Amino acid sequence: MEKLRLSVAGSACAVGHRDLRSPQSEENRRHRRQHHFPQGRSLSQAEPGNQPGGGTLEEAERRSGGTGRRRNPWAVEPRNRRNQLAAPTEPPGVYLERKGSGRCFLVAGRRRGPGFAVAMLPYTVNFKVSARTLTGALNAHNKAAVDWGWQGLIAYGCHSLVVVIDSNTAQTLQVLEKHKADVVKVKWARENYHHNIGSPYSLRLASADVNGKIIVWDVAAGIAQCEIQEHAKPIQDVQWLWNQDASRDLLLAIHPPNYIVLWNADTGTKLWKKSYADNILSFSFDPFDPSHLTLLTSEGIVFISDFSPSKPPSGPGKKVYISSPHSSPAHSKVAAATGAKKALNKVKILITQEKPSAEFITLDCLQLAYLPSKRNHMLLLYPREILILDLEVNQTVGVIAIERTGVPFLQVIPCFQRDCLFCLHENGCITLRVRRSYNSIFTTSSEEPDPDPVQELTYDLRSQCDAIRVTKTVRPFSMVCCPVNENAAALIVSDGRVMIWELKSAVCSRNSRNSSSGVSPLYSPVSFCGIPVGVLQNKLPDLSLDNMIGQSAVAGEEHPKSPILQEVHLKFLLTGLLSGLPSPHFAIRMCPPLTTKNIKVYQPLLAVGTSNGSVLVYHLTSGLLHKELSIHSCEVKGIEWTSLTGFLSFATSTPNNMGLVRNELQLVDLPTGRSIAFRGERGNDESPIEMIKVSHLKQYLAVVFKDKPLELWDVRTCTILREMSKNFPAITALEWSPSHNLKSLRKKQLATREAMARQTVVSDTELSVVESSVISLLQEAESKSELSQNISAREHFVFTDNDGQVYHLTVEGNSVKDSARIPPDGSMGSITCIAWKGDTLVLGDMDGNLNFWDLKGRVSRGIPTHRSWVRKIRFAPGKGNQKLIAMYNDGAEVWDTKEVQMVSSLRSGRNVTFRILDVDWCTSDKVILASDDGCIRVLEMSMKSTCFRMDEQELTEPVWCPYLLVPRASLALKAFLLHQPWNGRYSLDVSHIDYPENEEIKNLLQEQLNSLSNDIKKLLLDPEFTLLQRCLLVSRLYGDESELHFWTVAAHYLHSLSQERAASTTAARAPAPRDRVNNPLDICYDILCENAYFQKFQLERVNLQEVKRSTYDHTRKCTDQLLLLGQTDRAVQLLLETSAENQHYYCDSLKACLVTTVTSSGPSQSTIKLVATNMIANGKLAEGVQLLCLIDKAADACRYLQTYGEWNRAAWLAKVRLNSEECADVLKRWVDHLCSPQVNQKSKALLVLLSLGCFSSVAETLHSMRYFDRAALFVEACLKYGAIEVSQDTEKLIAAIYADYARSLKNLGFKQGAVLFASKAGAAGRDLLNELESPKQELTAQ
Repeated sequence: MEKLRLSVAGSACAVGHRDLRSPQSEENRRHRRQHHFPQGRSLSQAEPGNQPGGGTLEEAERRSGGTGRRRNPWAVEPRNRRNQLAAPTEPPGVYLERKGSGRCFLVAGRRRGPGFAVAMLPYTVNFKVSARTLTGALNAHNKAAVDWGWQGLIAYGCHSLVVVIDSNTAQTLQVLEKHKADVVKVKWARENYHHNIGSPYSLRLASADVNGKIIVWDVAAGIAQCEIQEHAKPIQDVQWLWNQDASRDLLLAIHPPNYIVLWNADTGTKLWKKSYADNILSFSFDPFDPSHLTLLTSEGIVFISDFSPSKPPSGPGKKVYISSPHSSPAHSKVAAATGAKKALNKVKILITQEKPSAEFITLDCLQLAYLPSKRNHMLLLYPREILILDLEVNQTVGVIAIERTGVPFLQVIPCFQRDCLFCLHENGCITLRVRRSYNSIFTTSSEEPDPDPVQELTYDLRSQCDAIRVTKTVRPFSMVCCPVNENAAALIVSDGRVMIWELKSAVCSRNSRNSSSGVSPLYSPVSFCGIPVGVLQNKLPDLSLDNMIGQSAVAGEEHPKSPILQEVHLKFLLTGLLSGLPSPHFAIRMCPPLTTKNIKVYQPLLAVGTSNGSVLVYHLTSGLLHKELSIHSCEVKGIEWTSLTGFLSFATSTPNNMGLVRNELQLVDLPTGRSIAFRGERGNDESPIEMIKVSHLKQYLAVVFKDKPLELWDVRTCTILREMSKNFPAITALEWSPSHNLKSLRKKQLATREAMARQTVVSDTELSVVESSVISLLQEAESKSELSQNISAREHFVFTDNDGQVYHLTVEGNSVKDSARIPPDGSMGSITCIAWKGDTLVLGDMDGNLNFWDLKGRVSRGIPTHRSWVRKIRFAPGKGNQKLIAMYNDGAEVWDTKEVQMVSSLRSGRNVTFRILDVDWCTSDKVILASDDGCIRVLEMSMKSTCFRMDEQELTEPVWCPYLLVPRASLALKAFLLHQPWNGRYSLDVSHIDYPENEEIKNLLQEQLNSLSNDIKKLLLDPEFTLLQRCLLVSRLYGDESELHFWTVAAHYLHSLSQERAASTTAARAPAPRDRVNNPLDICYDILCENAYFQKFQLERVNLQEVKRSTYDHTRKCTDQLLLLGQTDRAVQLLLETSAENQHYYCDSLKACLVTTVTSSGPSQSTIKLVATNMIANGKLAEGVQLLCLIDKAADACRYLQTYGEWNRAAWLAKVRLNSEECADVLKRWVDHLCSPQVNQKSKALLVLLSLGCFSSVAETLHSMRYFDRAALFVEACLKYGAIEVSQDTEKLIAAIYADYARSLKNLGFKQGAVLFASKAGAAGRDLLNELESPKQELTAQ
């Protein structure tokens, strides 16, 4: 240790050194505590045992055993926790109490031990600051890294981070940090499975990066469950398998250039890997058939029809090229073009036979996606058009083109509930296009409807949102749509903004519609949540897309004229906006620390100066932007707070050729946003400001310039105190002393107050009020009378010059005195920064050396860090806290200056990918790092980037997300929402429930219920809201995909059954209800729809195919479809169109003759049947089936199709050709196949059974699958509708279902529900009922 050398005379040295140290003796402290504390003068002395550390609450918490982090909400609270902070023998006064949630209460009264009742003052202060990351602008790699999950949360990539936000409140819930490279894809796991304790609701997310790493996250806990790596190249695409009956953990990924790999995302195991000939860009799963997968490659499209989790696809797949018209010999003979066909001549088409020449291949396809609203339809997105393809005939059936002046497309998302498209354009505008319905609505009553209207697949623009201002750095990246309700879209912008646009519907009068627009009107649906409702009944039209707009009418079918049908208009409304940080460079500064004196007004605010001249102020408890202030015209270089509500910031313009700049120094008042030029007219054409430093008591400001002497200013009056002479040394580093002469200041203040008191006659009590109102030094110093008499405390600062000499100056009022000079230390280079706290002074230099001075012991110690230039050093807040953060060019370190040892280190390129731009302390144990990836991180002192638990977050608005609850609690909440038969009326208050979990979980359940919107609460509390509607609504609230589909189909067919029964019991003259015709199940459910509606849709589809056909191949496929549908006349017309040059001319002519001459006579039928069976036996299945359909043997055809594994084709044929009984037989065989172990698609089998009306079989299957909750609720609904015939067998089944449901409710802790269903179960639930009621009997006996 080297002795500290002082070069000045002894007396000066003594004075100087005395001034450097705290002037208060222990006696003074004790005196002040005794005389001023009872009046509320100083809270800092109320801490236990008067420990030397005192001031900040973080320090108090650290000493009292807290960790600074929020406790686990599931942990049991220690009983004596509330009394930990106060010593039992304190004088009466005001004390601090700490609650477990991180809130502080002021308590009045004398402390008398744990049992003493105290009066709470009516305010709380939340001082908890979680570790968090504030994110900014995105990287180009993040463009497609966004997903909106069924869980209701949006995840997107920001550089190497994954940000998770709530879609309702636009709050950041989680930031996941583990990737070492930019994130390119994120995908939420699907929720298409039954949830129970073993398979709970969980937040699982997969993210993939540029280096080929895939991480599967448990988002709620913020931990990586699994890491997957195959190659070190960017992942092109990643998807979870949507059919989750067999496994919920399967993840398919494209590893460049041409591999698809199936992973088990739970274990990280590779299940199989398959390579293809071309580079794969993306892929899409068929939403109707999990075995169909389509790859978009660099040259075209590859169709895979044998995708299976158990083995890789067998062959190379069916390759299809996207070509411009007339690029192939196959197109040389086209039928005479009609008007509709001429329009299609310009459209890109698919070629399967051979690869077209290079100039005709179109490679600008942006996206490929299946339409989830219609089976076997796909869209291809190009910058200026969207093609709709019918995959059964491989032909373009619709084109959505943009006008010449229109804005090109970037992305399109097709909807499931309605045939709609969300389109994103290059200007950031989102448009909604809805498929036009073709019906007689266009013809007036006097006109005859067109008997054969030309079909067009047209998507009308129904709504569009505002565009954003696109610049070089600001452009739209991508869009996601809410998968549950499909009524909202989120736009991710390159500058880090997330804009959430929600669709709203408005009912309009029919007269207001502009009939000349040619756009068919949209009508509101008849039903709400699956059940038709009256005009006066409660409904929430904006709940989802299918509750906003009704189904498009099938061609030629008129909308029923009904008063319920109301025309609606749609509009986009911006309901959420999340702004990111602007692009770096940043200057950050945390507000003054929390102390016991400012606890009433304290807010943890962080000021961020940006490169565009604005200052952003963030509230670090919530992480939200508190204020955005446009203050400067150039980059902000530094910020210093002058109080909790004001700061100084400075900016310098770019230097002119003489090296002079315009300096801007602004004083900002945060509550009003008012800013004033602190230096008045000064600032033009002068040397740039290097730094500003505000003194410890916020009285003085030192302004250091590059080539100009120091300026000293009075912060309170904005006046200059001293401009140093030209020979004043050049300053390289400067720091104010934390010590100050309060004793002399207090004497002066009391003298002033006495003088004021003499001038006015006041009573003793008023005088004591005047004395005790001295809350803080700042408030005392701001008194105008004191300012006029220049009352100010003496403060000191030190600075170093180019030679490393340390100067110590004293400032009091206008006088500046040179107190001491300490010669340079030979081991140090040019000093770059100084930090001073207590008796420790630390200097950093250009070479990476840190020099620790102990002013009390007068010794110094130099530590070489070998880290190059020390850019900044700063002490942590908190009395007695001697931690220090040092920032270097390549990272940062935290040091303990008491022990002179490093606590933690962070180095760019080694353990992090970003470079640090600025550092500061957030609290006594947390640091803030601003980095060049545009993010600001609040980290623990270890500086390890760790994600936090989402339930530890302090949110400004409550968030509905039952996934955040522990599994038992989330399932208990669901049971509570679904069904409350034990209550006379429905309730949203869990307090009256006999729930055995601790009070904390009950409170969390109530918080979730309170966070529901008022509209949803109103629906849930409506006594007319049926059980089926409630099940549907809760499945939407939970984002439960499996339940949503089940209850949609169940509600539809149970209601249809009741309507049919009502019709059959009415008088014969009453017309049958048209509900099943007018309100059929949506076509997105495909094979589950009513037969009549399904047939109409298929006829409409084949009409469109016929109009759009452009090659012989298309014509032949259309003919086949028409024959299967029984449309023999039109099929014959198409067969006769074949030209004589065609090689199939003779065959088609004979086929036309056969179709027209087929009779139902025995010999011809048996001959055709024999030929058909021979053809099928010899591998010509499609031709044989066609022949069987010609002689009305479709049932046999279906059997053959099923025998050869064509189950979907058989179901389709049964729906369009067979009567209901024969169709049901075919579908029941399909159900058996779906339930078989090798297929394992029981959830699909359940839906097919529902569509057949086999409700008893559904209940039995649900029970065998152990879906007890769904089975019990379904049985309840069936009994209400009379859909299950009560017999001995069904009664036994129902009793077993109720008993099992009661057991599951008991396991969840729902005693009331368990008792009710156990009593309903009769004998099967008797033992359980006795077990449930026995504790009650014991209690009553006692």
